[in-house]
Amino acid sequence: MILKTFGWSFGVTVAGLVVALYFWGWEGFAVVAILSILEISLSFDNAVVNAGVLKRMNEFWQKIFLTIGILIAVFGMRLVFPVLIVAVTAGVGPVEAVELALDDPDQYSQMVTDAHPSIAAFGGMFLLMIALNFLFEEREVMWARWLERPLSRLSRIDGFSVGVALAALLLTATTVASQAYQHGGHHADKTETVLLSGLAGLLTYLLVGGLSGYFENRLEDDQEKLEEEEEAARRAGKKTTVVGASGKAAFFLFLYLEVLDASFSFDGVIGAFAITNHIFWMALGLGIGAMYVRSLTIYLVRQGTLDDYRYLEHGAHYAIGALAVMLLISIRWHLPEVVTGLVGVGLIGWAFYSSVRANQREAAEGVEPKHVSAGG
Repeated sequence: MILKTFGWSFGVTVAGLVVALYFWGWEGFAVVAILSILEISLSFDNAVVNAGVLKRMNEFWQKIFLTIGILIAVFGMRLVFPVLIVAVTAGVGPVEAVELALDDPDQYSQMVTDAHPSIAAFGGMFLLMIALNFLFEEREVMWARWLERPLSRLSRIDGFSVGVALAALLLTATTVASQAYQHGGHHADKTETVLLSGLAGLLTYLLVGGLSGYFENRLEDDQEKLEEEEEAARRAGKKTTVVGASGKAAFFLFLYLEVLDASFSFDGVIGAFAITNHIFWMALGLGIGAMYVRSLTIYLVRQGTLDDYRYLEHGAHYAIGALAVMLLISIRWHLPEVVTGLVGVGLIGWAFYSSVRANQREAAEGVEPKHVSAGG
């Protein structure tokens, strides 16, 4: 199971490290290895949340996620995205941006740092909406009942999570963004930039999340009708062809996963510039890490880990909320990457421990363990 799921990740790791060693020596080898570990540590909560969505997709779309999805994740977000940042902020073409990254990595890094407020606002708002919608949702399984129970009641207020997110964005734009951190320790007023980017992140979540939810609900309705038709056909001794809306539902869930991965990758890409300005070292290191995140997602789905450890999704969504807040704070103050990584890993580790303790307690009492529903 391990080799089948992580085989490609192991192979890409070996190939990437060999390439780094061959072209850039031991320094390139070490930096690529460090970046790989950085990406994995920052994205473990991403894998847990991905698994919660991916388990609702059939095997075909899970394979699409591992093939086309990984191409988007590695080449799109880890290689093309930093280049596009420079191209947009510097007003140059993508080719010129690549030449700038190779010929003048310091200026390239400066431009990415100066674009950080808009990146952090977009990613922070998208991730914040994910965390808020989880907290304001009524569910049977609760981890921190003292917090989740009163918050779940607020789900009865239409648009409450959007209102909270907009309030957070307004607070960020009028306080933190007025002294946004820039290259060299300088600060600049990025209020308008943060407002527009944050709104773009919020609208992206509402669009992609809304469409995926709509088609998922359509899929559930169609499946119920098909089951009724199949049962009626069986009683009449006839055969029926199963045709549903799974294609559209799976496509928008896939699109949602890609946008979710993009939002998580912002932190890793920006954090990588604290280690190196070399564009190819970044692409190799973050690409290797992204492969492991994908494989870990599939492993969690196939092993049923989220069902066995009921609080993992809770811990992951708390980590997402913490990451969203830290992204918004980082618009003004630089936060060490080790902090963001440890917060996420710590919350998920705590959730895992709580799940184990709960399972042991119920086993001792002879109670059948509770499992997380398909919808989380």
